[in-house]
Amino acid sequence: MGGIVLRVRLVGGDSMDVTYEHPDAASDAEVIDHVVATLSNDSGVLRCRHGDRLLVLYARGISALEVAPRGAVL
Repeated sequence: MGGIVLRVRLVGGDSMDVTYEHPDAASDAEVIDHVVATLSNDSGVLRCRHGDRLLVLYARGISALEVAPRGAVL
């Protein structure tokens, strides 16, 4: 299972760090490709985690995305 930490900057200016896991991915590069492909669609939706909470990110609300190689502190 591949998982990465994303720093998401929202359209409103706020940012947050979330983890995203893709069970079928063999590497981090595949996970990143999946995230970018999903969010490039207007109707793109990702289910992520922020600590113990489940989050749903909608592509329309995201202005920037940064991938952390080791991950941010959640």
